[in-house]
Amino acid sequence: MDGTADLVVRAQGGDRVALGELLGAHLPLVRGVVARGLGDDGACAADVDDVVQETMLRAMTSLGAVRDPARFRSWLLAIAYRQMQDHHRARRGRPVPDDPALTRVADPEPSPDVRATVDVVAADQRRGLVAAGRWLDPAHQGVLGLWWQEACGELGRGDLARALGVGRRHAAVRVQRMRAQLATARGIGLALDAVPRCAGLDRAAAGWDGTPSPLWRKRLDRHVRDCPACSGLAAALVPPERLVPAIGLVAVPAGAAEETVRGLLDAGAPAAHGWWHALADQLRDGWDAVVARPVAAVTATAVVVAGGGAAVTTLVLPGPDRPAHVVVPSTAPDPSSPVDQVAAPATEPPATEPPATEPPPDGPTSGVPTADLYVAPDGSDAGDGSWARPFATVAHAVSVVRPGQVIALRGGTHRVEEPVSITTDGAPGARITLSGYRDERAVLDLAGVPADEWPLVQEADRWTVQDLEVRGSKSHGYLCVSCSDGVFQRLRVHANTRSGLELRGAGTVGNVVRDSAFYDNHDDSSGGDAGLGLGVKFGSGAGNVVERNRFYDNADDGVDLGEFASPVTLRGNESFRNGIDRWGIAGWHGNGGGYTLGGGDEPPAVAHVVEGNVAWGNGHHGFADGGNGGAIRLVGNTARDNGAAGFFLETAAAVLRDNTTSGNDVAAKLGDAVVASGNSWPLAAG
Repeated sequence: MDGTADLVVRAQGGDRVALGELLGAHLPLVRGVVARGLGDDGACAADVDDVVQETMLRAMTSLGAVRDPARFRSWLLAIAYRQMQDHHRARRGRPVPDDPALTRVADPEPSPDVRATVDVVAADQRRGLVAAGRWLDPAHQGVLGLWWQEACGELGRGDLARALGVGRRHAAVRVQRMRAQLATARGIGLALDAVPRCAGLDRAAAGWDGTPSPLWRKRLDRHVRDCPACSGLAAALVPPERLVPAIGLVAVPAGAAEETVRGLLDAGAPAAHGWWHALADQLRDGWDAVVARPVAAVTATAVVVAGGGAAVTTLVLPGPDRPAHVVVPSTAPDPSSPVDQVAAPATEPPATEPPATEPPPDGPTSGVPTADLYVAPDGSDAGDGSWARPFATVAHAVSVVRPGQVIALRGGTHRVEEPVSITTDGAPGARITLSGYRDERAVLDLAGVPADEWPLVQEADRWTVQDLEVRGSKSHGYLCVSCSDGVFQRLRVHANTRSGLELRGAGTVGNVVRDSAFYDNHDDSSGGDAGLGLGVKFGSGAGNVVERNRFYDNADDGVDLGEFASPVTLRGNESFRNGIDRWGIAGWHGNGGGYTLGGGDEPPAVAHVVEGNVAWGNGHHGFADGGNGGAIRLVGNTARDNGAAGFFLETAAAVLRDNTTSGNDVAAKLGDAVVASGNSWPLAAG
């Protein structure tokens, strides 16, 4: 049970200290959501305080309704969202006051090497983003408040979805609609601030009193959208998710935590909840003395980043030296309470997409939180690649990307119908990244590309490819040809025909493959002699590293270094169940194993480095030299339960130290040139 869930259980059981700590820990989050969600950033502080206080009061008086303590935060945010909606309905028709605070959004201190003009533009865009929230529909303002916390890393998409009371896919739609309105509002703001202002816009704004509103957003957008001068201004906008972290969260004013608690205690609760009155009396009795203490038994501290600084709010509650016995009811409160309508469900809504057949190597992936270019299955290459108007194809994104930029693939299946060629190099200090987006599952389905073509070919340097699933190629899954300084990480590469990932060609230098899974790659027509997990083959280049990956259930080898003329380092990998017919392939004659450390018609002599790897349950050898006569260095590896030799090194002048074997058909077959020490088999074995 995590810390929040434990606090909820203790508070439901009558622990007043846990209740106070729960309040202190979540008050900054609720305040930040409400402040952004009301479309105001300080001018309507009284409104914000009212909604925050009502949210916390309703949450506390209905704490017994929380059926899943682990989802307390989502339950609390659902209440906050409903209170914001009620507030918007109540003030409908009331003019929104001018907000001078919008011109006082704190900006981070500029770096010494950043040009002043760039800093001014960035600051203006941050102010414009904050102001744009006031143009949104009330429902979208609430979504903005939640998404803002997500963009700052305070919420996950699951939290946001549960707060809205919808599934992840529906939440993504709600966020996308909000962002579309936000982009429109930002464009209107730029057009209104332009000097000189477009005369057509002035005519469109005739009769407007200067107060942002959804109605005038729609009216002014008609002009901005169709006007070449006004619409062109939006091309310079920075994606909002890149601005939000710099603006930060809404700081909790000094003393706000104490004032909120006092307000809750003074407000009391409905008569049906007598337990709250008892608890409030006990807290109120000791409050004045407690807040005067420099340190107490229970202190909940929230650090809220705002404009590069930090506001620290400390909420101190009475310590355990003030005994109390308060019983919080475990049953739901009075059915007439409006809170009952927003209680989070006890279980997660069913996913709309089937789960993956195999988890990633180290748990869920986590893609980039923001990007310069976005690609979505329902996008359009006629778009601008922004979050609101993503591209439809990876091919288009990689054709326009520039050094230092990030391409994010949104969740879903991206069907590749034509070969994709990646040719734009990154630059020193300005890598190019191709990644999944946050925790969304992005799948590159390559089945539409004919077998006589390679679907994904990278011939570019300084790329990072990460957090993607690559599957279904009738040939190789992903080929990197003569690449240097590439990073391939947290990938799932499976169900491809010839190989999952292959690095090849002269000038293959300094690449890293790590923390990925390569599995179920097979060729039904080859009798089992094709279908590698990973190949580093047919080329040369120093400094290539393969580490912490899993290679399994492939028809051929897990890893093959055939005809690669430069040393490759294999470290901390696991290769298992390769070389076994799992598909009923006719005429099976495959001899796949764990690691083949060379091979080919004229295998070069190469001193590969193989440290701390495991090979188990493979159909053939665990570790084999493949005819490589070089001084391969194998240290601390394990081979067990393989169908042939654990270590088959009859050609290599290998150095073997501290390796272990068990359960293989043969422990080790070693040539005369091998130098072995500290291994689990006798030195003379061979």
